[in-house]
Amino acid sequence: MLGADRKWGNDKMLRTVNLGILASALALAAAAQDTQFPAKGEQIPAPDCMNLHSAWDGLKAAPCPFDIHARWLLDLEHWRTEHRIRTGYDPARYESPALRWTQSSFIQPQMMVQDRYFYDPVAGKYTVDRYLDDVEKRYGGIDSVLVWSTYPNMGIDNRNQLDMVASMPGGLEGVRQMVADFHRRGVKVLFPMMMWDQGTRELQEPWPQAIAARMKAIDADGINGDTQDGVPLAFPLAAETASHPLVFEPEGGPTDEDVNWNLMSWGYYSYPFIPMVSKFKWMEPRHMVNVCDRWNKDHTDNLQAAFFNGTGFESWENIWGIWNGMNPRDAEATRRVGAIERAVAPFLVSPDWEPLYPMHGFGVYASRWPLGHETVWTIVNRNAYDVAGPQMDVPLTEGIRFYDLYHGDLLVPETKPGSDGLTGTLSFPIEAHGYGAILATRTEPSDEFQSLLYRMKPMTLKPLASYPHEPVILQQSLVEIARTQPVAEAPTGMVRIPGGAFDFKVHGIEIEGGDDPGVDVQFPWEDTPRRFHEKAMQVAPFFIDKYPVTNAEFKTFLDATHYAPRDAGNFVRDWKSGSYPQGWENRPVTWVSLEDARAYAKWAGKRLPHEWEWQLAAQGTDGRVYPWGNLWLPANVSTPDQSRQMRGPDPVDAHPQGASPYGVMDMAGNVWQWTDEFFDEHTRTAILRGGEYYQPQGSIWYFPPTYRNDEHGLLLLMAPGYDRSGGVGFRCVKDAK
Repeated sequence: MLGADRKWGNDKMLRTVNLGILASALALAAAAQDTQFPAKGEQIPAPDCMNLHSAWDGLKAAPCPFDIHARWLLDLEHWRTEHRIRTGYDPARYESPALRWTQSSFIQPQMMVQDRYFYDPVAGKYTVDRYLDDVEKRYGGIDSVLVWSTYPNMGIDNRNQLDMVASMPGGLEGVRQMVADFHRRGVKVLFPMMMWDQGTRELQEPWPQAIAARMKAIDADGINGDTQDGVPLAFPLAAETASHPLVFEPEGGPTDEDVNWNLMSWGYYSYPFIPMVSKFKWMEPRHMVNVCDRWNKDHTDNLQAAFFNGTGFESWENIWGIWNGMNPRDAEATRRVGAIERAVAPFLVSPDWEPLYPMHGFGVYASRWPLGHETVWTIVNRNAYDVAGPQMDVPLTEGIRFYDLYHGDLLVPETKPGSDGLTGTLSFPIEAHGYGAILATRTEPSDEFQSLLYRMKPMTLKPLASYPHEPVILQQSLVEIARTQPVAEAPTGMVRIPGGAFDFKVHGIEIEGGDDPGVDVQFPWEDTPRRFHEKAMQVAPFFIDKYPVTNAEFKTFLDATHYAPRDAGNFVRDWKSGSYPQGWENRPVTWVSLEDARAYAKWAGKRLPHEWEWQLAAQGTDGRVYPWGNLWLPANVSTPDQSRQMRGPDPVDAHPQGASPYGVMDMAGNVWQWTDEFFDEHTRTAILRGGEYYQPQGSIWYFPPTYRNDEHGLLLLMAPGYDRSGGVGFRCVKDAK
């Protein structure tokens, strides 16, 4: 603590440090150019003397010198001043009324467009209210949303990131109405931007102008720069030129200069016991950081770091279709943290923010946020035990009152006998790994604070420790595929698969998620979704199409049935005037959804295969790696198309040497093929088999390719127009007697 070197006056604490301390601090700063406490990544550490040291560290376990906090703050202020000079500090965008919403955007999920709470594929409509009602019920609601419309599906064809937005249900007009539905509920909307997307369809205009125009067309509010360490100035300038200013939020921490125009960012933080100071928030207190830790099963560290720094939290639960939902304790903590931060938002951009305000107890840390004649403190207890009793000393001036915003109570400060009466002590409880917030005011609390006190008192009666803290893994179900009328002889164009004992062994090729529970799918014999699957099974005999369904065969179906999908987006997109291109009759039909494939199969008296049936037909019973054997032979598959266009798949009979043990053709490397569908409460997914010819280049993040019999692709499903792809076709099966 500062002790006698701290004094209070005019309702604002003024740090006063004797000239010797000041000279010492400045001398130390000069010796290190701009700081004695250099940032570690995106965070500035506390003075090391605040940490506990063991005997083997070679350091004495002594308290920090009384002046260390003042020296630390002086050093940080010196660093900030110098960095603002070095980076040409310009606060103009933070002061823009159109962009000021970022300063109170505390809770922001990344939301997959495939989330079933967001879009109802049966009704064929966006369900924004259902989505928002759910997050409000579970963890208190959100302030903005990142609508994720691209990865991991992008790259399965040559649609670029803007094409993926246009492929969403209703096209751009439907997306604009969806954005309006969020705005009606007070939620701002961001979309992602991938500068790594340089392998799909090439734009005819520069990316900054293209993105600005598309976001203006749908009335979006901002852009998340995926994998970017700062979004370049060209992008906000293009948005401003288009008369539709956008907020830019790089995934990585921006460069120091980029803070001038990147008003938001994600925080990938470290979490030592003593909270670290957000570097970019310190540089510009109006900069909003959303702390992101997507795979963590316990978000206590994330929420405490956000609350201590007065920043936000990325409440990301649907991670590429893998559900990592907040456990009830984290959800309730998010509700409480969010409620307090929204109510005190004007304080949390205070230029006089004081992190690591001196507290009485070990492991309890606070930030002080003065604003006018009032002050707010945000407090976290990093201990694994409750801390009660005296917590902090505060200035006492005439008429000042203190409120425990977390518990909704009025606090009466205690003064020690013989004290000068200028300082009092506040006592209140903070539970283990919990939160606290204090308001000091000389007037009656505002309506906003009165409302907060009223809401927080019953909300916090139940301790966070009483809420379950275990992760919840959603159970998946396999969509039933009805058997066909069995036949004894092979129908025309089909091959008999005798069935019998089969060692079904396969794994998913998702780029992320490792082998965490919830990754990939859950077959009926498994108790959770997982990436690796193996089952010794008995497969009933069946017939399978020798080749994938061709354009000519699909046209016969359309001519016979006049089939017209309700969602016609991208339907047989390669066709013109109701027919396929000349010479394409024997190529696999593509740009057909799972629903389209099922409709064809039903008309033909067939069905789509289960994945294990498809794999048995491709692999036989000897476990071979490829349909033709264990040796990779490039001539047995289509030559990969690595251009930014799609030349179209090869004819289905172009590679007879690639036949499976049963003589089934085109089982690898021409087009992916629809098989099973899985679903859980939030996501629908389809298993794709066989791989495809189209392989965009330049990034590891495109839909991954495979040729192997023991690997499957997983396509997230939203709506038929979005799900259709130039890289996906299908083949059918029929049950055998």
